[in-house]
Formats: sequence, structure tokens, C-alpha cells
Amino acid sequence: MKTLFTSLPEVEQQRIASGKSYREFLRVPSMSAGVYVLAAGAVDRQKPHGEDEVYCVLRGRARIQAGSEDREVSAGSLIFVAAELGHRFYDIQEELAVLVLFSPAET
Repeated sequence: MKTLFTSLPEVEQQRIASGKSYREFLRVPSMSAGVYVLAAGAVDRQKPHGEDEVYCVLRGRARIQAGSEDREVSAGSLIFVAAELGHRFYDIQEELAVLVLFSPAET
């Protein structure tokens, strides 16, 4: 794949149609990307990943615990989580939508 053109609304429609909280829209060996959405009050059940990860909060309000760090996040927040570091979103006050980038691609 040399290029990919899509939009957040298109990816969100695909995610909703799948009935899942995560929708991957890009996968190449060096990285993968998707959109992850958690409803207000939801429980984030993700486990540590074997890849470095960057989150960009698109909308919503919550807290994230990553290792010993604990922060409030909202639209515009950028978070880097190193591979294998335990992390989770919690206290989700408003539907949380995040753009997720993995490097290398999530396994």
C-alpha cells in the first residue's frame, strides 16, 4: 500500500457497523492505526501491547493510568505509551474517541 485516503466519519461508520469498540483502518509492517471508542461509564479492558502506542483524543473526557502516571484527558490530548506498559482509560465522563497509532503494527 502506497497511500490511503479515508475520513474519521467513514472509519466511525465502519466501526459502528462492526459493533466493536475498535476499528483498524491502516496496517503496514511498520505501523497500524485505528479508532477506539468507549461509552461514558464503560470499562476499558485492554491489556498491555507489544508495540509502542500513541493516542490522540478526538472527543470525550476521561482519565488514563499508564504505569505510575495518572492524568485527565480530553479532546486534543496526546499520549505516548511504551510497549508492554500497563495502561487503561477509566472514569469516562463523556464518550471517549481516540485515534490510536501502533509502531510496529499491532500483533
